[in-house]
Amino acid sequence: MFRKSQKSMPKGLRIIIVGCGKVGTTLIEQLSREGHDITIIDQNGDIVQTMSNLYDVMGVVGNGASYGVQMEAGIENTDLIIAVTDSDELNLLCCTVAKRVGDCAAIARVRNPDYGKEVGYLREKLGLAMIINPELEASAEAARILYMPTALEVNSFAHGQAEMVKFKVPEGNKLAGIPIALLGKDITENILICAVERGGEVYIPSGGFKVEAGDIISFVASRMMAKAFLEHIGFKTNQVIIGGGKAAYYLAKQLLHMGISVKIIESSRARCEELSVLLPKAIIINGDGTDEELLKEEGIEYAESFVPLTGIDEENIMLTMYARQVSNAKVITKINRMTFRNVINGLDLGSVIYPRYITSEAIIAYVRAKKDSMDSNIETLYHMFDHRVEAIEFRVYEKSGITGIPLKDLSLKKDLLISFINRNGAIIIPSGHDTIEVGDTVMIVTTHTGFNDLQDILK
Repeated sequence: MFRKSQKSMPKGLRIIIVGCGKVGTTLIEQLSREGHDITIIDQNGDIVQTMSNLYDVMGVVGNGASYGVQMEAGIENTDLIIAVTDSDELNLLCCTVAKRVGDCAAIARVRNPDYGKEVGYLREKLGLAMIINPELEASAEAARILYMPTALEVNSFAHGQAEMVKFKVPEGNKLAGIPIALLGKDITENILICAVERGGEVYIPSGGFKVEAGDIISFVASRMMAKAFLEHIGFKTNQVIIGGGKAAYYLAKQLLHMGISVKIIESSRARCEELSVLLPKAIIINGDGTDEELLKEEGIEYAESFVPLTGIDEENIMLTMYARQVSNAKVITKINRMTFRNVINGLDLGSVIYPRYITSEAIIAYVRAKKDSMDSNIETLYHMFDHRVEAIEFRVYEKSGITGIPLKDLSLKKDLLISFINRNGAIIIPSGHDTIEVGDTVMIVTTHTGFNDLQDILK
């Protein structure tokens, strides 16, 4: 066992993380920063040693599903176990053993589509707090982007009733030069611009902030109004071409359900046959998706959207850059590794999706909600602009110092915006006269980090 130094006793949860891969490392980094007492388990002693030294956590080398190893890691006194190894079955077994031995919540990463229809059954019968599938979560993100034209990123709040959409303002667009306060008068009052990135800096804008061409804007609106707003300022809808694997299956299934036509290029003939049965409405092409001639033959020059899902980051990046050269297609780039972030950010890769961040943020939102025992809980959490901004949706359970008071009369922290209030399924873009009431969910966007309760917005 590798023990952490006894600097100070944390006030957070006692958490065991099994598996120190991409998702595990992201969770270790974020949760240790938020003050939780972390113990990691992995069969690779070198990785455990490195993680223990780098993040000041306790480490145990061994099989995370072993009763003895879990006991050594302190499962009897643990609040939460998170199993994110490469094996679905091992993750489920880790959680099953933990639930029998300790009185803790359990989260398992499960990626195999075979388990997709059984998630509810497995969660209930095994008593799991959450089963999360990175490929499914990433494909849901991609589907939202493709449904919402020109969006670089689309995040859902209020159980899908509200969307936060990120897009780049092109040259000559009607938004350029308009102060945010005039948007409601001149264009629409049904959206709220809540964050702007300009020249590497991120702003939580006030009414006097002027939008410029080249700005990357995040705005909040109801789902219907978000799509209508983008179309109103000159952006049209898209069709899609995608290429192979689990993520492709999940994405194609969702796009077909939305009524968007799908063409899949896959090199494995056997996999093509499987996909043709699983997705009878899709066009399945057996061929090398990195073959330039094949891509031209299949119409990449005229494609409205293109999503490379080869499983190899370098191939995805090259394909995206090629699509950028030969077409005006909407492109989404899925990247698994997190190295060379500055280089990747400097490339014109369209919408970049990091499955490990999508997965870890869903888990972190659960951890924060579990830790929070106050009047309101986190419903949804997203990081934006390379983790420099957080968008958090809170549910209000009881009266407090922020309920029933007009927003203009609340003493709010700087660099913070109340983006919407969800009241009985109706999305309210708030004015200073609106109030937060019991039963609402409320979304805030802020450059502050680590908020656990809605009352953290007050000075």
